[in-house]
Amino acid sequence: MSNQFICDKCGMCCRNLRLSPLYAELDDGTGVCKYLEGNLCSIYETRPLLCRIDDCYELFFKSTMSKDDFYKLNYDVCKQLKGE
Repeated sequence: MSNQFICDKCGMCCRNLRLSPLYAELDDGTGVCKYLEGNLCSIYETRPLLCRIDDCYELFFKSTMSKDDFYKLNYDVCKQLKGE
């Protein structure tokens, strides 16, 4: 796998915040991130830690799983959100 998570910028994760209470403060009330514009993040450079997959891995998951396994879990969720 890649050394960095590759996002195809579909925006599906940002359109399904209601699926996790961790993202409640970003929810615009409809389950969509209040910072989503089209398919892109309007605050990308200053987005919260929870939205930064690579940083989350380093801080929270590095000691419990490999980066490849962490990426696979995230890619699997992407596929589910896309209905693949």
